[in-house]
Amino acid sequence: MTKKSILAVPLALTATFALAQSADIDVNGDGMYSFPEVQAAMPEMTDDTFVLLDLSGDGLLDADEIAAGAEAGLLPPMEG
Repeated sequence: MTKKSILAVPLALTATFALAQSADIDVNGDGMYSFPEVQAAMPEMTDDTFVLLDLSGDGLLDADEIAAGAEAGLLPPMEG
């Protein structure tokens, strides 16, 4: 699957879930989200989508990557 096709198919997410920097998701408190942390909060998150969201390629999502994912429709909008 290409990045373009992944972007064209937003994830089916619940309207009540907002992926803001949250201690509920950031279990280890490092300010970043790992794939296991995101998948625990969003079971529908796939490895392919996480890799697409991880713009830096470091295996973690930072606030900018989360905002970009929300803007692309791959994550729910950030709170605040």
